[in-house]
Amino acid sequence: MKKLSLVRMLLMVVAAGVSLQVSAEYPINYEASLWGNAGSGDFAPYYIASNRHGMLTQKANALLRLGAWREMDMSRRFSYGYGVGLVSGYGSETDYAIYSPITGRFDTHGERPAYIWLQQLYGEVKYRGVFMTVGLKEQQSKMLNAELSSGDLIESGNSRPIPEVRAGFGDFQDIPFTDGWVQIDGEISYGKFTDDDYVRNHYNYYNYHIATGSWYTYKQAYFRTKPSERFSVTIGAQAAGIFGGTTDSYRNGRLVSSYKHPDGLGDFFEMFIPKNTSEEGFVLGNHLGSWDFMARYRLKNDDELKAYFQWLWEDGSGIGKLNGFDGLWGLEYRNAHRGVVNGAVIEYLDFTNQSGPMHWDPEDNPGTTITDQASGADSYYNNAFYNSYANYGMSIGSPFMRAPIYNLDGYPAYVCTRVRGVHVGLTGNISAPLDYRVMFGYRKGWGTSLVPMTRTLEDTSVSVDATYHVPSVQGLAIKAQVAMDKGSMLGDNFGGLVTISYNGIFNLGKK
Repeated sequence: MKKLSLVRMLLMVVAAGVSLQVSAEYPINYEASLWGNAGSGDFAPYYIASNRHGMLTQKANALLRLGAWREMDMSRRFSYGYGVGLVSGYGSETDYAIYSPITGRFDTHGERPAYIWLQQLYGEVKYRGVFMTVGLKEQQSKMLNAELSSGDLIESGNSRPIPEVRAGFGDFQDIPFTDGWVQIDGEISYGKFTDDDYVRNHYNYYNYHIATGSWYTYKQAYFRTKPSERFSVTIGAQAAGIFGGTTDSYRNGRLVSSYKHPDGLGDFFEMFIPKNTSEEGFVLGNHLGSWDFMARYRLKNDDELKAYFQWLWEDGSGIGKLNGFDGLWGLEYRNAHRGVVNGAVIEYLDFTNQSGPMHWDPEDNPGTTITDQASGADSYYNNAFYNSYANYGMSIGSPFMRAPIYNLDGYPAYVCTRVRGVHVGLTGNISAPLDYRVMFGYRKGWGTSLVPMTRTLEDTSVSVDATYHVPSVQGLAIKAQVAMDKGSMLGDNFGGLVTISYNGIFNLGKK
């Protein structure tokens, strides 16, 4: 994006807020933060980089983040909000391999994040229980604890946001005639990937494929029993998809095909309700999702215990829960009162029960006399026609799987999707102004079902951070974090992060 266009958009947002004629208080939230990190590896340690909306990935960064936003008032029948977030600064360079057809060999070239980018720019409106958001807005999981969890399997808040139009229920709504005992929440979105330049610059142009100009879609529906009761259950599903754009396939350094995927109006509807009529095989686009469940129990002192799971699927076998124990399984404790332990999470993740490398479908081979079928070559977050499930190299879903950004050989896909491991998160308060958080994770990977590795990859990651809220200056906080990775999956890495942030509210209206 050109700097002039960026400045114009920022001025338009500011002017829109200033020109509003209001007789009551008109609160606008604002925040400014400085980020500085350094480490010994090629990238920031796992727990420093993950679940930060793709903002901090490099081994060394010096960033300034500025943001302002107005929240919607959910208690009003009609309300609106908007927000803008800008990140600027320096990120260290990382070398990636690229194939030269002229020399017939691989060279390396350095890549780093832009010196300035829009992290958020959105407007939203709500009427009764229904909302619509347009633009770039950071999303969080509605099921999992964003501060302590390893990350949602479908939308975790790990990658940069995608510009989109998103609409649905602003929160859980009572279903008529159930007297509040059953509630529903749901939303749907369509968005456009903006990371084409990133994809082109990080690709090795030797093998596999890359897709540019693709579209993104997301759907979610949850049902919940009465939350005011001590025991409540939430159950539902998420579904995401990638479609449209152009896919270029390379073999041994040569472009062997270029295919323009359909993206007409009818294809948008087909992505909403897929059917088996697509020219791309089984259905149009790349689909994945999860079956989600959470049971919550409130103790007499108002502390809460939660048990939950997310079952990842990408095809019929996953939807039918034929992939064994695959998914995320978790337990969470929440302290209703501020104390030494405010919350704790323990999660087990398993993605090792995908089908094997053999795949044969008679319908894919007209004229064959072989009628037996063998379904295989599944690989979570990867697809044979589209880019892997990532945005600017970082996983849109769980960061537990090593994302494409880590592939220094320029390979654009997940190389290790058969992964198993555990994650633990703990947070609390040491004294009135001082909070802490501890994270621990271990994982082991066997490559993919189609390309298993000759030796397993392992990683142990640990992180400790402390946040000091300056008592004499309301809104000012200083955070220090140290983290390390050990093992063959991410390499040995030790690093630290210091963040200084200040936030507040100012009013444009009269009191």
